[in-house]
Amino acid sequence: MSTRTPQKSTVKRFFSKQTNKVQNDNPLHTEYGIINNIYFVLGKIRQYSPALLLIMIIGVITNSITEYLWSFIGKYVIDLIQIQTENSTHDIAPLLHLVIFMALIELVCLLSGSAANNRIWYNMLYARMRTTSERVAKSLSMNYQTLEQPEILDMHNKALVATSGNEQGIEGMMRVVYDFGIQFLTMIVTICAVAILDWRMIVILSILSYIQFLFFRYTIIKDRRMVWEKLPPTRRKIEYMAQVTQNFQYAKDIRLFHMKHWLAVKHHDVLMEKQDKMLYSRNLWIYNSIFSHGLSFLSQICVYGILIYSVLSRDMSIGNFTLYLGLSTTFTSALTQFLNSIGHFKECSMQIDDYRSFMDLPDEDAQDCIPVPKASHYTFEFRDVSYQYHGTEEYALKNLNLTLHAGEKLAVVGLNGAGKTTFIKLLLRLYDPTTGVIYLNGIDIRKFRCRDYYELFSPVFQNVELFAFPMSENVSMKSPDDTDTALSEQCLIRAGMKEKIDSLPEGISSQLLKIIHDNGVDLSGGERQKLALARALYKNAPVIVLDEPTAALDALAEYDLYRNFNEIIGDKSAVYISHRLSSTRFCDNIAMFKNGELIEYGTHDELLRIDGAYAEMFEIQAQYYKDKEVAGIG
Repeated sequence: MSTRTPQKSTVKRFFSKQTNKVQNDNPLHTEYGIINNIYFVLGKIRQYSPALLLIMIIGVITNSITEYLWSFIGKYVIDLIQIQTENSTHDIAPLLHLVIFMALIELVCLLSGSAANNRIWYNMLYARMRTTSERVAKSLSMNYQTLEQPEILDMHNKALVATSGNEQGIEGMMRVVYDFGIQFLTMIVTICAVAILDWRMIVILSILSYIQFLFFRYTIIKDRRMVWEKLPPTRRKIEYMAQVTQNFQYAKDIRLFHMKHWLAVKHHDVLMEKQDKMLYSRNLWIYNSIFSHGLSFLSQICVYGILIYSVLSRDMSIGNFTLYLGLSTTFTSALTQFLNSIGHFKECSMQIDDYRSFMDLPDEDAQDCIPVPKASHYTFEFRDVSYQYHGTEEYALKNLNLTLHAGEKLAVVGLNGAGKTTFIKLLLRLYDPTTGVIYLNGIDIRKFRCRDYYELFSPVFQNVELFAFPMSENVSMKSPDDTDTALSEQCLIRAGMKEKIDSLPEGISSQLLKIIHDNGVDLSGGERQKLALARALYKNAPVIVLDEPTAALDALAEYDLYRNFNEIIGDKSAVYISHRLSSTRFCDNIAMFKNGELIEYGTHDELLRIDGAYAEMFEIQAQYYKDKEVAGIG
């Protein structure tokens, strides 16, 4: 893992320290090389399954012996039969002893090899599962703004592929190393034996096998470049379409707007995009199979030709004919697989490059971070802060100077796209400023550990995500052992969920969602926002961030929330985003954003007196409610 450093605006500065060769067009991708990746995988084996290396050695020896043992058994049996035939003897005891002895050797090798293979399979799978856990943990610890970038999403998708199969990436490299050892030992034994007969046979078989390997390698490279490197965006499209067509949240819109056929066509088009790539890949391997079988047929002709010539001109015995035929076939197979393993090494190595490149991305925190100082009050200051989203030319937030004082209730208002959400994400440190600095009690917030800094905030987002856990854990956002069930219930009641809790047979212990539990409970939009408010109350952080907390509430529920707003917030600082300007009167100050800039700042009455953008927006909304009253609506 690379040394982690604080992020400034992007991860590019982090990667400028990499000296390895960069692969493809992605500057974030590093190519480590096959040897380096083999050491990496062996390190994972030593870390998670130390006994696996010894088991692999046993498996290499026993599996190699079984590859060519029967060739020797056949030779000795035939030679013994010939000797007895020539001597006109019919004593089967020597033959029986030979067969029993060789069979015992074969049995021991088979049992040992089978036992080793079974243990190897389990231990390799276990090691891959642990690396999968590392990948998941990495994605959970990465900077939020980094995860939003398409190239990072593609890197994660490729890293997922490297840990998702027995023959791919991490585990694939383990298996290739194991198979490579078997093939190498088998090849050494057979090449020494066959060379005694005719070294030219070795040369011919080696040339044919190498030609086959070159075509195999060409197939792998072309398959990688033309198919697998272009699949991640297609996979993301498939995952999105699967979510849209299968997620219950989209069901109402799909039916009421008659979107079934339209979505089905879009889903079909995306699947066909993947099918075209997979069909191209399949055709590549069909051509490789045809070419491989053609060269195998040619090598068999060469082997039989040389052996028949040896029988006719050199008086080779039938036993030796059988031996060299078997050893030649075994040598050809071992050499072909040996060379193909080199191709598999390259393929798995490229996938491990994907995995390691993703794992090398910087985490949220740098090693030299300092803890957030304990204080009774926290003041946040934005000083000349600007933010530009990755891949865009315009700034979402420009030259912001604003101070959130301890205990202050700040309303953030403006039209869609004004920069309100960007401001909140910068305050929460989900994003780091492109330029400028955010200070906490006079200290740059980038110097703090993210985990410690997050503890300062109790957020209530507009889109509330539920987890398939009990309701109490959805409030505490902690494990069962760390959850105070009584406090969870108290916070839900304060947030207005008492009637809902009383209506549930299991009350606060009721499971949410039906994804895992058939009797799971789903919540309405308003109930979800009340639960999110209960989360904020449970966390009891110094600063509460409310992002449209009443968007899904009815008028009465919204009125009750605002009426109890100061009681709920207490002496905590609060930042409140809302499109409903009637709610801003509960706040100490109002920040009006437009086109990424702070254009007005002050109290509700002050902003009305200056008769600017805020006053205009407030009057428009007030007129709307007046019109409803005149029409008798509501």
